[in-house]
Amino acid sequence: MNKLRLILLFAAVAVVAGCTPKEHKIAIVAHQGYWDCDEAYHLGNTVAALVKAQEEGFWGSEFDVHITGDDNMLVFHNADIFGIDIHNTPLDTLTAITYPNGLHPASLDEFLTQAEKCTTTKLVFELKPHPEEERENLFVDRAIEALNAHGLYDPKRVMFISFSLNMCKKIAEKCPKFDNQYLAGDIDPDDLFAMGINGVDYHFSFFYQHPEWIEHARNHNMSLNIWTVDNPEDLQRVIDMAPDAITTNVPVLLREMLGERELKNK
Repeated sequence: MNKLRLILLFAAVAVVAGCTPKEHKIAIVAHQGYWDCDEAYHLGNTVAALVKAQEEGFWGSEFDVHITGDDNMLVFHNADIFGIDIHNTPLDTLTAITYPNGLHPASLDEFLTQAEKCTTTKLVFELKPHPEEERENLFVDRAIEALNAHGLYDPKRVMFISFSLNMCKKIAEKCPKFDNQYLAGDIDPDDLFAMGINGVDYHFSFFYQHPEWIEHARNHNMSLNIWTVDNPEDLQRVIDMAPDAITTNVPVLLREMLGERELKNK
């Protein structure tokens, strides 16, 4: 058997066995920044958590953004802060709230001011859904304006994710060169691709239920992320799926598990 036939045979066996070349590298996305440390006060979606993710050199730092009652933007995970509804409250009122540790919720402008200082940690910008589609459309426009104002409107610096199919469609229309990943886990990547959406970012449980979706995404060269994976057993199982990136609250542990397979921005 000649050398070429041996190579082809090995490749076929690897595909059948679900193997992935050892040289495939996987990016680490710190969920809500690298927050679970004293330097970030153990609080996610803060400027301090972004700073720590940048200092540690993680490929990406995920953060959540809402549109406020006066059409500004706030970095926060939930739709309310201490019972105050973000979508119906002005930005100034929200940023005046003080956490027990003395920090306050950050405006998107404050957050992006810090983001400008580091070119090696990608911003994984999550646009939180809004009940009104019209406000979602405005949200996309305001997000683009904010990134442009900070010199960050660049596919090398930013990618978008959202549970809102409407906003993913708008981003596909307005920002076609950017990675744009849908989060909800209820649509086959084949169908997302037909809508013009070029990325998938699903919870690992959906890929356990639909392992074929990994192949569907790869067939379309869609960017592929898996969230939010913290348990070591799940981390190893997801590493074996060989996505482009893994979002986690334990980025240091994932770094240890990946070793030389960790992808870093340069």
